[in-house]
Amino acid sequence: MPSVLIVDDEQHIRLLIEQALEELEDDGVELLTATNGEEAVSVVEHHHPELVFLDVMMPKLNGFDVCRTIKQDMGLSDTYVVLLTAKGQAYDREQGLAAGADLYMTKPFDPDDLLRRAREVLGLDIGAG
Repeated sequence: MPSVLIVDDEQHIRLLIEQALEELEDDGVELLTATNGEEAVSVVEHHHPELVFLDVMMPKLNGFDVCRTIKQDMGLSDTYVVLLTAKGQAYDREQGLAAGADLYMTKPFDPDDLLRRAREVLGLDIGAG
């Protein structure tokens, strides 16, 4: 079963992303959540999600560190990581891409964009939209 991990320390953001992606569950996709960087690394170790929506500014481990851990330390280069952040400056974007992120999206985001991107990454975009 493919899975998507949603990582954000703010509950309302996690819920918003979950609601945006909930129709993926109809396609057999499991939605997983984590509330901080350490928890995210643990979930990735145990579930190997195909896609991770990852907040940058979090306690314990920030999104850049989590992304680096997933891509480099764990060697999960096929896990698609989307960094979601309020930090939209070029420097932050470069830092995210240097950490191995596949995509860098700024908040506020369009929930439809998240769903569309998730469908593409998971290969579920056939007949969608």
